[in-house]
Amino acid sequence: MSDIRAVLRRGPGRHRRRRRVPLTAAAAAVALVAGSAFAVTSMDDDRQECDARAGRGGTHDDHRRGGIAAMGACAPRPVGDGALPHRPPEGHGAPANRPAAGGRPARAGVPDPESGYDRDRCGNASGRVLLSLDDWPYDDPERAVRVGAQLQSQGVRAAFFLINQYASQYPRITTALRRQGHWVGSHTWSHQQLTQLSDQELQDELRNGVPGNFLRPPYGDVGQRETEAAASLGQRVCNWTIDTYDWQQSGGAFRDVDAIRASVREASAEEKTNGVILGHLFSHFPEALPGIIGDLREQGYRMCRNTGPVTEQVPYPLEC
Repeated sequence: MSDIRAVLRRGPGRHRRRRRVPLTAAAAAVALVAGSAFAVTSMDDDRQECDARAGRGGTHDDHRRGGIAAMGACAPRPVGDGALPHRPPEGHGAPANRPAAGGRPARAGVPDPESGYDRDRCGNASGRVLLSLDDWPYDDPERAVRVGAQLQSQGVRAAFFLINQYASQYPRITTALRRQGHWVGSHTWSHQQLTQLSDQELQDELRNGVPGNFLRPPYGDVGQRETEAAASLGQRVCNWTIDTYDWQQSGGAFRDVDAIRASVREASAEEKTNGVILGHLFSHFPEALPGIIGDLREQGYRMCRNTGPVTEQVPYPLEC
């Protein structure tokens, strides 16, 4: 596992500022390998989940550590010479630079307000569990694609909510994640607390997010004004039922893998069924994913299935 974590972390000083390393042309080869592995693993994964269904509602005493294959590298390049520098998150958030006006609204609609849409479950009524990864991998942008490739190889679909102030500098990352079968939503332009913004600032943050119809508001903080503003742009709010608190720091270190796993393993059945798990790309959450998936399967839960490439429009209800 130590070797695996090293692959995921990629380099010393997880959140130290460092110069970007020129990226290589390995992306195409990795995409082909990940794609070929997916077809077989996806079928196998579904069979394992069906076998585990009989154990639904199992105990929380499983402490088996899951393994993970070394993730292949992908090589997105920054756009232009003015790419933003990598910056570590401050607490549970990211730098708060202001967005430019304008942006593209999403094309699809949102659930009828009278339909009883549960924003904590994001339209998930499948009985399966959806993994979600927020923010941005500041020191190592391609980490997102490596995580996506590993989940794809396991037949698991996740949702990535990216801060577009950074994602817009690496458009190939968003494209690669969707080709891997993962939904990519907006975590706004610069991760500002929407409820504290003026009406114009709110519109700017929403319009300049990752294009699409899936929105995760920073801190999960929205009220009627923010929800209606998002709906006017064709975006629906997606929060979570289980917070892993992976973003918390103690003594300058993020929460460790074991604590992150325990947050999910010990969550209630209500939180897991049709549930959505919150984690981040800058923390130890990616390293905890194999254990989280293994724990959930042993408890009888099934993961959202990866059925192939997706578009920027996320279906409602979710197709898990």
